Amino acid sequence: MVVDLTIAIPTYNGARRLPEVLDRLRMACQDASHVTPPSGQTPEGSHSYNFSWEVLVVDNNSTDDTAKVVQAYQATWPGLCPLKYCLEPQQGAAFARRRAFQEANGALVGFLDDDNIPAPDWVTAAYAFGQEHPNAGAYGSRIHGDFEVTPPDNFHRLTPFLAITERGSEPQRYEPQKKVLPPSAGLVVRKQAWLESVPSQLVLTGRTPGSMLTGEDLEMLSHIQANSWEIWYNPAMQIDHKIPQWRLKREYLIPFFRGIGLSRHVTRMLSVKPWQRSLATLAYMANDLRKIAFHLLKYGFRVRSDLIAACEMQLFVSSLVSPFYLWSHGYFSQKD
Repeated sequence: MVVDLTIAIPTYNGARRLPEVLDRLRMACQDASHVTPPSGQTPEGSHSYNFSWEVLVVDNNSTDDTAKVVQAYQATWPGLCPLKYCLEPQQGAAFARRRAFQEANGALVGFLDDDNIPAPDWVTAAYAFGQEHPNAGAYGSRIHGDFEVTPPDNFHRLTPFLAITERGSEPQRYEPQKKVLPPSAGLVVRKQAWLESVPSQLVLTGRTPGSMLTGEDLEMLSHIQANSWEIWYNPAMQIDHKIPQWRLKREYLIPFFRGIGLSRHVTRMLSVKPWQRSLATLAYMANDLRKIAFHLLKYGFRVRSDLIAACEMQLFVSSLVSPFYLWSHGYFSQKD
């Protein structure tokens, strides 16, 4: 069945987190047959949209009761917006998203993580923006952090890396030269843009048990942007991102920033012509060394005791060694 919009929820061991997301989407199903775009978002000459949508849970090889949770919801789910389930046994967010595009019946595919609680009108806003911006290959949400405990001082310096995106109340286009892109949480991708732009096998595949290497979402978006599709920020799509206490601890954050840094060579080189990559790599390494030196001058021995400074240092150092790590671990020799 062809629909206008697919809401895909990739999840790994999300049995405890999924219900809150599914409850919110089930509520949205109740008035999905006829919706009005958010204030200020109605195209000229148009007053409302009629559109169809579906929900797709992509189980990324979970070992808990994720499948049973979805089955229980399917038993009472409104028929207006079908709830589908599929299993992707290959571990990694990139594989889960690829499977979502394969299974999705929508021309637009919106992604919610299992800890993303969309606003009641998020589905409406996601569809409306896609109609108003036909050249948008992808567009991200306004994402608020919903912290279980109060974060430490200066934590705002790290929030963009935790899929918290506050870029104001007006839509903005992500310009290629600024090298900033939205996170995959709350992201809507035009299926045509993905099919035309993203290779079947990405270099980065996402975090898995035992590996925090990430950046697969930025790699995907970089391919779409390089293929002349626009990437946007849409503040009408609002999400609360639940951040549990354990995600604010050093034991999680240091490996997390190490994974971000180690992936950076891939995303940095996507916008560089092949013949320029050797020089670009040296330039990036020189800049990383500069950042490390200034960080040490600013914080000194506090770079170990100050959690925020320690995370930033881990990011700089891991970014510096990223090309060596990726080459030595065979990431560039992976085949489809």
